[in-house]
Amino acid sequence: MTPQAVIFDIGNVLIAWQPERYFDRLCGASRRRAMFGSVDIHAMMNRIDAGADFGAEAARMAAVHPDFASELMHFRDHWCDIAQPAIPHSVRLMTALRARGVPVYALSNFGAGNFPLSAAQFPFLRQFDRAYISGRMGLIKPDPAIYAAVEADCGLLPEALFFTDDRAENIEAAAARGWQVHLFEQPEGLARALVTKGLLTPQEAT
Repeated sequence: MTPQAVIFDIGNVLIAWQPERYFDRLCGASRRRAMFGSVDIHAMMNRIDAGADFGAEAARMAAVHPDFASELMHFRDHWCDIAQPAIPHSVRLMTALRARGVPVYALSNFGAGNFPLSAAQFPFLRQFDRAYISGRMGLIKPDPAIYAAVEADCGLLPEALFFTDDRAENIEAAAARGWQVHLFEQPEGLARALVTKGLLTPQEAT
């Protein structure tokens, strides 16, 4: 069936999420490798995405790892420098879908405290018809419960939802519920999928 709503992940779909690249510039690749080898940065972000307080968690990790305290506090103090830039073609696809009258939702592992910072930086993050942000929900992908919560809230059948995400495990969990899915690698691939699904014309998808 033709999807009745399109659901976007945010990190690495609409805005870049490459903290390694940021810290390579900030402190050099050698120092960054040492930090990421000593501190489980992605576990820290998962806790924030699951509902831990953004600033408090960064400060806690800085206290636990004093050798990297300055760098760790960058997550709290320089978030908008780390989680950027926008991915222009993806943003154009989102805009084209909205112009077509297709409901556009977000389903993102994102902290309740840092999402508003990104939404202030990138106005398109305030334009979703519904925004399902894990830190607000207390649920995190790929837990099946977060997909069930989306279904219950939006009132659409699973097969009516088209979801794109850059992580295979998140896509697989959605597909297991019957969602239509696309593993995001490049915006061009998503553009082709939206055309194939009949949601955009080739011209609209450029």
